[in-house]
Amino acid sequence: MELRQYRYFIAVAEQLHFARAAELLGITPPSLTRQIQDMERELGVSLFHRTKRSVALSAAGEVLLTEARLALLQCDRAEERVRRAGRGESGRIEIGYVASAAYCSVLQTYLARFRLDMPGVELRLHELSMERIPTMLDDGGLDLAFVRPPLDFPDGIDTVTVHRDHFVVVLPDAHPLAKLASIPAARLRHDTFILPEQDYGTHEVSRRGDFMPRLGPRAGGLVAVVTQVSLGVGVAIVPRVLAECLHMPKVVYRELNGEPIPSELALAYRRHEKAPAAMALIRHIRRSVHQ
Repeated sequence: MELRQYRYFIAVAEQLHFARAAELLGITPPSLTRQIQDMERELGVSLFHRTKRSVALSAAGEVLLTEARLALLQCDRAEERVRRAGRGESGRIEIGYVASAAYCSVLQTYLARFRLDMPGVELRLHELSMERIPTMLDDGGLDLAFVRPPLDFPDGIDTVTVHRDHFVVVLPDAHPLAKLASIPAARLRHDTFILPEQDYGTHEVSRRGDFMPRLGPRAGGLVAVVTQVSLGVGVAIVPRVLAECLHMPKVVYRELNGEPIPSELALAYRRHEKAPAAMALIRHIRRSVHQ
């Protein structure tokens, strides 16, 4: 059975008049009669009781009317779902992020609105160590990611800055410099530095202070970094946003003297992305950044 035949049958079943049904369908009554007869031969049943004055559905016709309507409805749904997928309005997007993307509301800012606009798209978020993200983007394990530059990416990965911040120093509250509102880089030359994943800020502080940094453990995530500081293991150079959202006993955050050291968050994605849903999210974020 073809969908076209279902449509012909439904028209006759609803009109109970071959001429009116044929007019609605844009075909001739004899043509419509042949189509219904072909269906009856194929199914081996009579779909209508016909007389010179009336047309009525048979018991088999009543059953087919219900099933034909369901078949056309399912077909319409399938077509609409395909169109939505092609427009990027459905599907699944794998998103990687470093924890500080949540601290500074980048995830909330860029993804919450997209969820409202594209409720049919499933966003799957994965907090990851930054060193894993470039490879996962390159091999398709992720569709896009929020990272802290600088970071080496394979060819074919582009980035766009989505948040700008600057680095500050976090110290144990008993540290001799904790009473200062702003700390010169050179005053940190004798401290041990706990290293976060992005150690650019640490090395820039040592460059500005003209000293070789004494490096402590590479704690990884920022919560682990600040925890080490709270235990008196050392100091750390971290994004300023942590001072606003990560409060921990026994630590203080202080500004660094001089020109602020920039700390940025960027969206990383494949330059030649083909998946419609991922392309829609990338366009959404890029438009939001440039507004």
